[in-house]
Amino acid sequence: MERCLGEALSAGGDYADLYFESVTSTSLGMDEGLVKTASQGISVGCGIRVVSGERTGYAYTDDLSSEKLLKAARTAALIASGPAKELISGFRQTETPSLYPIAGAESDTDIATKLKLIERADKAARGFDSRITQVRAGINDELRRILVAASDGTFASDTQPLARFNVFVLAKDGANTAKGTSGGGGRVGLDFFEDARGVGETDKSPEHFAREAARTAILQLGAVAAPAGEMEVVLGPGWPGVLLHEAVGHGLEADFNRKKTSAFAGLIGQQVASSKVTVVDNGLMPNRRGSINMDDEGNPTQETVLIENGILKGYLSDKLSSRLMGTPNTGSGRRESYHHIPMPRMTNTYMLNGDDMPEDIIKSVKRGLYAVNFGGGQVDITNGKFVFSASEAYLIEDGKVTRPVKGATLIGNGPEALKYVSMVGNDLALDEGIGTCGKAGQSVPVGVGMPTIKLDRMTVGGTGQ
Repeated sequence: MERCLGEALSAGGDYADLYFESVTSTSLGMDEGLVKTASQGISVGCGIRVVSGERTGYAYTDDLSSEKLLKAARTAALIASGPAKELISGFRQTETPSLYPIAGAESDTDIATKLKLIERADKAARGFDSRITQVRAGINDELRRILVAASDGTFASDTQPLARFNVFVLAKDGANTAKGTSGGGGRVGLDFFEDARGVGETDKSPEHFAREAARTAILQLGAVAAPAGEMEVVLGPGWPGVLLHEAVGHGLEADFNRKKTSAFAGLIGQQVASSKVTVVDNGLMPNRRGSINMDDEGNPTQETVLIENGILKGYLSDKLSSRLMGTPNTGSGRRESYHHIPMPRMTNTYMLNGDDMPEDIIKSVKRGLYAVNFGGGQVDITNGKFVFSASEAYLIEDGKVTRPVKGATLIGNGPEALKYVSMVGNDLALDEGIGTCGKAGQSVPVGVGMPTIKLDRMTVGGTGQ
């Protein structure tokens, strides 16, 4: 490793690192009661990075022989030009927490257990209502081992389990059709799904996810068209935090702010949200999908306060952004695999509890929308504008939740929307463990969350009155 780092810095450069990775993964999928997909995979490789000023050279190889590693190091070194830098001798072992269980090696018994889990989900979804006409269920899991060695002395390793259960259903009533989805998981083993109570407070069984997907689909069959216009909007706890993740979180990643392409660039210390809003990114939550014992640059993860009582406190940074901006490294350097360079990314991003009772928030709304769950969305981080579709939403009329609606979209500006937060509930929840975040062509697992909140103004798109 020292020889490789020496080759990487042979043409100059400020910093170099080696990222070794081994991933074993399995995937099982059932459609219409039959196993339609089954796969197992192994991926092994090393990525070598050289940083010179603001430039990055990167090369990777799936052959871990000395010859191939040294060749990759020389390739990455081509980004630098200048006097050779002397590599420090020796590494410093990085101590990391232990936030998740380490699963054993895959076995045929595990495959059989997974098959039984998705069969249980298929049966539960079909038994929920006779109008459920199609069911797809699947489980994906992996065990990822990483090792980081760097020219600054960093030497750290981690073993990261990850599992996710998914259920998709279609419901039909005459000519009317609707779909429903549910799922969950985290950095957990199979017993998370086998145990009817799972890890934590709520049921994580296949039956739970199946019934939730079926419930959502049946609900949509009787939904009315969503109203359109500006109105009060209440966001439910948990997964609606994805709006916070997209509309605000990405804008607080340091690389966008270093390049001044974020709507939050240069605003540290300024009021960017209602005084009731405090947002944190926390990679230290046991078993959560977005948690990591260390980031992909070998730094320990941490809890970072991004917005405190409406004041912007800081950004999520990796080693490069930290050095170039002169700001603390928050341990947020993440990458999809050894094929990719790391960059600042979120882990578990959520809004902290407020003092309001959720029922009081609903009662305070004369006419508005209650958005409980979200589907897809789009965000432009340069200006904060977003569009999100609500997969489960209801009308609020005279302080009461009434009819379910379909086709509702929330349209707004992230930094602007947070200024209209007037009530924050005391019922903070995180999502079930399904989040995957995309950035610059890379995907990483994340978590989101929030308590029930009220926004005094938001534009709702719909086709109803």
